[in-house]
Order: sequence, then C-alpha cells, then structure tokens
Amino acid sequence: MDLFSSSPAAQRIAELIKLINDHNYSYYVLAQPSISDRDFDMLLRELQELENRNPHLVQADSPTQRVGSDLNSEFATVPHKRRMLSLSNAYTATELDEWHARHVKSLGHSQINYVCELKIDGLAISIFYKNGKYTQAVTRGDSTQGDDVTANVATLRSLRKELQGNYPDDFEIRGEIFIHRAGFEKLNNLRAAKGEMTYANPRNLASGSLKIKDTNEVAKRPLDITLYHLLGDNLGYTTHWEQLQAAASWGIKIAQTSKLCESMDQVKEFIALWDEKRKTLGFDTDGVVIKINELATQEELGFTAKSPRWAIAYKFETETVETTLLNVSYQVGRTGAITPVAELEPVHLLGTTVKRASLHNANEIERLDVRIGDFVYVEKGGEIIPKITGVNVAKRQAHLVPIVYPTHCPECASELVRYEGEAQHYCINELNCRPQIVGKLEHFVARKAMDINSIGSELLATLYDKNLVRVPADLYFLDKSKLLLLDRMGEKSAENILAGLQQSKNTPFHQVLFGLGIRYVGETVAKKLAAHFKNIDTIMSASQEELEAVDEIGTKIAESLSQHFAQEKNCQHIQVLKQLGLNMQAEEKEVLGNSLQGLIIVVSGTFASYSRDGIKETIELHGGKIGSSVSKNTDYLVAGDKIGPSKLQKAEQLGVKIISENEFNAIINA
Repeated sequence: MDLFSSSPAAQRIAELIKLINDHNYSYYVLAQPSISDRDFDMLLRELQELENRNPHLVQADSPTQRVGSDLNSEFATVPHKRRMLSLSNAYTATELDEWHARHVKSLGHSQINYVCELKIDGLAISIFYKNGKYTQAVTRGDSTQGDDVTANVATLRSLRKELQGNYPDDFEIRGEIFIHRAGFEKLNNLRAAKGEMTYANPRNLASGSLKIKDTNEVAKRPLDITLYHLLGDNLGYTTHWEQLQAAASWGIKIAQTSKLCESMDQVKEFIALWDEKRKTLGFDTDGVVIKINELATQEELGFTAKSPRWAIAYKFETETVETTLLNVSYQVGRTGAITPVAELEPVHLLGTTVKRASLHNANEIERLDVRIGDFVYVEKGGEIIPKITGVNVAKRQAHLVPIVYPTHCPECASELVRYEGEAQHYCINELNCRPQIVGKLEHFVARKAMDINSIGSELLATLYDKNLVRVPADLYFLDKSKLLLLDRMGEKSAENILAGLQQSKNTPFHQVLFGLGIRYVGETVAKKLAAHFKNIDTIMSASQEELEAVDEIGTKIAESLSQHFAQEKNCQHIQVLKQLGLNMQAEEKEVLGNSLQGLIIVVSGTFASYSRDGIKETIELHGGKIGSSVSKNTDYLVAGDKIGPSKLQKAEQLGVKIISENEFNAIINA
C-alpha cells in the first residue's frame, strides 16, 4: 500500500488534477472557460510545485504532463508534424529574471537576444504552404493532433493564399485567429436587433466561428489572423527574427508590433509600453510572448512535456470591477461534482459584459464570506466566466446572511456527500441524476473515446428524456424506427447515427476504456492500462497491487479502478458492450526491431535523413526511450548538425557515448 496516498500533498494533488481537468474541458472543448486565465495558471503552478516536491505522486495523466485539447468531433483529426505546445507563464519581473537566469546558467553566457510579441487572445492555428500556395490549416487540438479547418480558414481575407518572392517549397507557420472588438460589437448589435443571443467575448466568438461546418457562415464572421512562428526542415535561417522578416516578404501577415530586444531590460521596457498602449488597441491582448531569438539556442534548450523552455508568456495585470451578486446557481457535472456559479448584475469589463462568475466550491464561498446581495469585486482577463476576488464589506447591508451550501442535489434531490480531502460536494445518484447520465453519454461518444461524431449533446439529452438511453450500451440497441420517432429526425440522419455506432465497434481498446468514464482514468492512463494488460478481462480481474505495478499508475487510480469493477452493474455493462462487439482487446504494436531495447537516447541538432520527430519515432520503433536531457542514465547522445553545445559538453563530462547519424543508422540496421 502507498503510505503517501492519504497525505495532505496527495489529497491536494488529486483535487487540483480534478479541478484543472474540468477547467481544461470547459476552455478547450466547450469554449466556455469557468475560471480566469490567472486563476487557472495559479492552480497549475500549485500542482507543478507539489509534484516537484513529491515526484512519487506524479500521475501519468496529470495536466502538468500534457496540453489541453480543443478537438471537435465535427472535423477530421490531423496529426501535427511537430507538437503544438502551450507556453508557460510569468506574472512579475522577478519571474522573468529567474527565467532569464536559468538560460544564462544553462548556456554559460548572458548574451541572449529576445523577440517580444503581443499575446493576442484568440485561437491558435497552424497554416501549411506548399509551392507557395496555402494547403491546410489545423487547430492546436491536444498538441499532438488537431482539427482540420482548412476550408474555414480559407475564408479569412487577411490570409495570404498565394505567396510572393523567394519562399521555401514546403513549410508550416503558426499564429492566432482572432476578432477585432469593432467587428465583435457590430455582430453582437446585429444579433441583438434580431432578438438573438449575443456572444460573450471576441475570443470565444473566434473559436466558435472556426468550428462552424458551413463555410458561408464562417465567411460572414469578422475573423482576422496574425502569424508568428515559422517551422520546416532546412529553411536556412539562424534566428527567429530573420524568419519573421522573411515571412513578411512573402506576403504573410506578421504582427507589426513585435520587437527584437538585446537584453532583459529592453524586454521589460516593451512590456511596460504595451501594458499601457494595449488599451488603445482594437483587439484583446493579455500579455507579451518572449522568445529566444537564436534558433540553435532554442534547439539546445528544448522542451518540457507541455511547453518550450525558450519561450514564456508574460501576463498583464487583469482589470477588476464591482457589481452585485444576484444569486448562486449550482451545476452538476458528469462525475456528480457540484459547482456553484455566481449570477451577477451585468457589468462591463475589458470590452465584454459579465453576467456570471465561478465560485468553485463551498470552501471558496466560505473563504470569501460572499452573500447574495453583496457588492463583489470581479476580475477578468478575457475569459467568459471570471472570478469573484472579494467583497466590498463596507457596502454590505445588515440583513444579508451567509450562503448555506445545499445539502441535496439541485437536479435529483439526492443527498450530497463530500469525500475526505476534497473541496467539492458530489451527488452519488449516478443512476438517476440526469446531468450525470447525459454527461457520461457525452463522454462516451466524444472524439478521444468512441468518436461517434453523428451523435451530439442535444440528441443524447433527447434520447435520455424519451427513456431510450440510460447507459452507453443502450445506444447500440437503437434502430431506425426508434430514431424516426424523435422530432426533426430524418431518415438520412438516422442512418448516419446507426452507421456511426456500427463504425465505433472498430475503435481501439484504449479509447473504449477511456470512454467508460472511470474516475481518474484519462486518455494517457487508458493507453498505459491497455498496453500493459492487453484486454478488459485482465484489467477487471487485476488486484490493486497489480494495477499499481503498471508504469505511472498510482494508488489513487488503482483504487478507483478496483472500486469501479467491484460494482456488479459496471461489470454487467462491460459484458453487454463485449457482446455487442466493441473492441475490448489491444492490438499488438508493430516494431521494427529491438536493437535499442531499454536504451535511453537523447537527440540534438539537425539530421540529413530524419526530421526531429522522425528520428524519435525511429528510436521508439526499435525499442528505445527518448530522453529530454543528458544525464548519467543516458545511453547515447545522437549528435546532428548544429548540436547544442551544452548537451555536448554535459555528455562529455558524464562519459555518455556520442554517436553520429551514420553510427545511429548502423546500430538500427545491424
């Protein structure tokens, strides 16, 4: 048994993972953030610090180990040629100095040039050009794959479709799609005049617009684009700034506000300038992105699991306003978690109207001592649902009383429970609580699970209300006659739904396992379990000790799995899914050889026969493991052209064997 599983650190880590995962889903998938950027970053930072102090408690599916996802089941998924990571954040000059100092120490010198760029609040996008022509656009997705939105992005007037000048034959350039405030307000005014619901803010409108299936509708949205990161093989440039200027010469829209800085003092001057001038801009910006200019240095510093080490986002201070708390509503998630939401007197904040704010849990309500009728301070940094940061107690009326947190579920009236070590309350009536059941069904059909894109949230809610579906297995008992009884259901739509269900039976086992919605079993954990146990029966019969023996599976996950499979109804449901033909067996992964079996290999530099990702994939297909940095455990450093000097020096100091690309090929071909 893990002696640390009940420690305060373990309990807080579990609580933070749950909170952050929920917020990630709201932000990336629903495009409805439930917390401010700053508050989200503070939660993530707290989790990172706890994990740094307690490495034995790091979970494989921790948000610190991956990037949030904006994948949408309506679009084809495209794998990224190079991972599309997010940035780490800084909020103070001290944090920037610490970031700079780490580079000075790592590189052995202080002569570092930086490029500063305004951080536009929009949707990250990757654009591809071949032979001077626009060919594809892909969203960030989950960093390894994204949605193909090529046709929608083609409607942007500011996107250069055909290049000019001396451009490379094949390259990728990344940037941001956004909406100017004037266009946002004009569109909202038109919708208000028609009696239609208005949009919350420009960022959310940009994100939602790009996920519309009808390109004619997308073309009506005032979308704009700016591009800032050039990628490709052997492009011939040595600095990021040179790449930006070259891209501009080809006709690509590059931000005119960017600046090359020769010192951290100049970086701070740029930040101070735009912290004031941003108020005059026609679009939302919430900070400054600082990147090391030298591409060889970027290569040497490399990446963490979530972000590049050579770039950071400095976040501006957020704006705070005062308004009245009108009421508190309570939402029920698919896990039964109850989330209180503040209903506010509408107030204008950073270009948008705020009506709701997150209150997170009972602890937060108690900490703030917030009461219905209070004048509250609301903080927002471009998000839809900001946060209440405090109460103007001086204005409090004498008759206002503390909020009493509900004891029963607002949806099904079941008594709420609060597990030891957790801040949230839960409704445990998972068999009869509508939001939980519909939420579990939504999770089951989602892209990373069964990937049934013909079934959406509205249809699932209708199927539940018509008493046609209660558990995922019920979906597979639907037929055309049942579906045609539903309002606005045509024969073609019914056929698409049934075809999607049939096709889902080919979904890989790890996605089926993820789709079951077992607590703490995220996408990564599901892959680990599937690879180790190979089939569902072995997982179901595994003891807690056997589960914990799996690489990166901790006590919390093992306990959750054991508890899930200890319930007869869950086991019966899985047996039905098996009988229906769902894939409950993992496929054996094809390998090319075992010449690198068990070896830890670090790669650095550029290679003649491989891209960076290509050589890493080759290593894994021959049984090797990729190391992010050189250490005493490293077996080989594969040295390409323009190898980072610090990695080379460290390998020599530690006696790590350094091999060339030709030597590497000889090993795997032997």
